[in-house]
Amino acid sequence: MVPERLRPALDAANELARLFEAAGAHLYLVGGVVRDALLDRLSPGADLDFTTDALPTQTEDLLRSWADNIWTQGKRFGTIGAAKGGRRVEVTTHRAEEYEPASRKPEVAFSTALEADLSRRDFTVNAMALSLPDLVLVDPFNGTADLATRTLRTPLSPEASFTDDPLRMLRAARFIAGYGLEPDAQLFAAVTRLRGRLDIVSDERVRDELDKLMVVADPSSGLWFLVKTGLADEFIPELPALAVEQDPLHHHKDVLAHTIAVVQRARPDRIVRLAALFHDIGKPKTRSFGPGGTVSFHHHELMGARMTRDRMRALRYPVDDIERVSKLVELHLRFHTYAMGWTDSAVRRYVRDCGDLLDALNELTRSDCTTRNAAKAKALSMRMDELEKRIAALRDKEELAAIRPDLDGREVMEHLGLAPGPAVGRALAFLLEARLEEGPHSHDEAIKLLDQWWGGQPEAQPQV
Repeated sequence: MVPERLRPALDAANELARLFEAAGAHLYLVGGVVRDALLDRLSPGADLDFTTDALPTQTEDLLRSWADNIWTQGKRFGTIGAAKGGRRVEVTTHRAEEYEPASRKPEVAFSTALEADLSRRDFTVNAMALSLPDLVLVDPFNGTADLATRTLRTPLSPEASFTDDPLRMLRAARFIAGYGLEPDAQLFAAVTRLRGRLDIVSDERVRDELDKLMVVADPSSGLWFLVKTGLADEFIPELPALAVEQDPLHHHKDVLAHTIAVVQRARPDRIVRLAALFHDIGKPKTRSFGPGGTVSFHHHELMGARMTRDRMRALRYPVDDIERVSKLVELHLRFHTYAMGWTDSAVRRYVRDCGDLLDALNELTRSDCTTRNAAKAKALSMRMDELEKRIAALRDKEELAAIRPDLDGREVMEHLGLAPGPAVGRALAFLLEARLEEGPHSHDEAIKLLDQWWGGQPEAQPQV
């Protein structure tokens, strides 16, 4: 009985399979498509991955006769991509590639044996294929049993798998977290021994895999795997460094446990989750001790923002990502500097400083409350509710999303008879400060304020 969720995918797959069959080739659905179908997690419009015994040139010819368009960038690796009716597919010739120990790229060898192809895949739960159109499951490495027992294993020895492609060690963290799997002892030990091989993987591939981990429903078990195996030391050493820091503000034995709890609590938004991951990394460098052995981390948010920029640059993140995440880290304590009863001015400054990150910062702030003290947690939640109500109320009266001076530079220059220069910048800064403190002014009110300010400026004084 075919699950209804799988039927649209099979309709598209079988149409293509009959085309290959007529040409004397075999076609199989493979990898994550099969895994997710068995778990009833396959979305109706999911991309489809196939493997075949047809060589890439034959695959290309067959897809050209079937698809709306194709792409051949992966042809030398045996992969031809295509799209038809809004669905994307990739067809890859059975492979038996191996990596040289110091190489980031495989030496590709094509094969006519399906099992050889499946044996080179990362994990047993991805090393299954569905023969088409007869719908026979091919599972030589017991991936279905591992799905049932929630076990993460490799088809070959983990040493062989991780030597072939060290990124698989990082990918293991995502599968542990995303599918609720437990790594078997051999896999865990192999990652611990071979973690240094991650050094040959490009920073961009590591970054992309970290991003994928960050957006699973609950990344916490994957993060703990990275720390406990030592793999985190290879690409984000600031994370395990938090384990030695005792945090007096949270009921966790260390800042690491708190950090992972914050990531878990945050919504699965990549930028928010990355900010949660980095928000306390400045604590080790800012730790100080006070009377009675008290511990404090003054300005750790500023140190953390700098460290975040450095780490994200090392992982080749886009500039916009770096700026957004580091800004959230820098601002993550801002909420706590205010008590109940914020002035309108304080609310305006908070909104102005957050910009389009306002909702993300509020989410991070809520997630940062991991205390088990119900009264404290409730009090913080109420304060955040109150702040969001104040913001909403001011938004109804003012254009909070675009706070700017009540006059623009042209109006300032025309009124004061100034040419472009530093004095105009100072005037606009003064008007912005007045806007933040007092709210919006009419044009006449703004002109009056400008005149009062200008009267005290050196440029406005008579020359002797």
